[in-house]
Parts: sequence; structure tokens; C-alpha cells
Amino acid sequence: MRVAICDEDKESCAQLGQLIRRQEPECEVMYFHSVGQFLEVRRHFDILLLDIQTENMRGMEAARALRISGDDTVLIFVTARKEYAAEAFEVSAFYYLLKPVDEGKFCEVFQGACREVHRLENARGGQLFFQTKTRNFTVQKRDILYVESAKRQVEIHTLKENITVYATMKHMEAQLGKEFYRCHRGYLVNLAYVAGYGNGTVRLRNGENVYLAREKYSGFVKTYTEYLKRKGAALV
Repeated sequence: MRVAICDEDKESCAQLGQLIRRQEPECEVMYFHSVGQFLEVRRHFDILLLDIQTENMRGMEAARALRISGDDTVLIFVTARKEYAAEAFEVSAFYYLLKPVDEGKFCEVFQGACREVHRLENARGGQLFFQTKTRNFTVQKRDILYVESAKRQVEIHTLKENITVYATMKHMEAQLGKEFYRCHRGYLVNLAYVAGYGNGTVRLRNGENVYLAREKYSGFVKTYTEYLKRKGAALV
């Protein structure tokens, strides 16, 4: 799960980050100390913790920009300003927390936000949402052939096009689920498009080959066999 914290107060950012990692150690947490910095990144976050009281109230502006773009990030305002609570509902905020933050209340709200993230994922029916510098888009999981690591980015190979986005392989592996297998540290393959395997490669139905690491071989065979059984394939 990917979480963003946008707050000019570095101590507040650190406190919230500690509370998050205490509950969800595997969370990827990114810190932004200005709204401008956050908007420049143009990455999708599952949860955004946002202070309204930044740069002449640009926190609300950032929230509106997200919603206009179609981003369904679970939004939690964390602020000392009570008077903007009504506006928070205009941008479909999940919760409005007042500073100083009560740790017990924050943990309760954050767990609720995590449940909302999972609900949204299920509602999307197998879609992934991405942002680049030029556009926002969704990708159907069923259209992904494989994912390839590219330094700090990943390249998503789909039936129609290749898309490069800022993400980690670990994040993609978690998002794509059991229909995909990490056959190499640099590759995630969609089991639905596997045509065969051997000699250090996985052969896809479109004729492409991706690397199959030696240490991943037995795990891949087991996972792929289980996948075929789930799909009702006859094994000989």
C-alpha cells in the first residue's frame, strides 16, 4: 500500500509516518513538505494525509485537483483548522482529523482507510490506476502480459501498448495478486499468457520470452500448475 503525507510541519510528518509503520510495516510512505512538491510527483497513492494549512490553504486546492483528475485516493485531512470541515466533504474526504493528533483515534481512522482502499480495489474489478506527467489512466489486469523493472520505474507490457510509470516491483507484485508470478527479480508475468517454459525463460503466447531465474523455477512450476488447476485445465 502506498501512502503520501503532505504537511509543512516535518515533526508532524514524522509522527504520522511512525504511527503508520507501527500498524502497517509494509506500507510505502512518502513525505511532501509542500503541496507543489506533491502535485509535481503525479503518482497515485492509496491514502493521502493532507494538511489544509499549507501555502495559503493550497491543501484544499490539491484535494480538488485530485478529484477533478478522477483520482480515488482515500483522503484524510490532518489539520489544526476546524473551519474547513464542511469543504472537506465536497472533495469526498474519508475523515477530518484535528491536530494535535490523538494516537488512538488516528490508528482507528487509518485502519478504516485501509479497509476503504481494499473496498475500492474490489469495486474497480481488476483495474489499476496510474498517473504520468502527461495523463491519468487505468489498466485492466487481464490486459497485462508482464511487468519489467526499469531502474526506479516499471514498464507495463500490455496487449495494446507499453506504459512506463514510477512504481516498484514489490508494489506491482502486491497490486497484481496471485494471477501473476515474480519469475525473476526484474519480471512479473501474467500466468494467463504463459505458453511454455524452460531453459531459463518463460514463453508467452505472443511469442515474447521473459527471464525465469533458476531459484524461481520450482516455485514457478508449482504456482503455474495450481493456476491451471483453478482454471480447469487438464494436466497430462
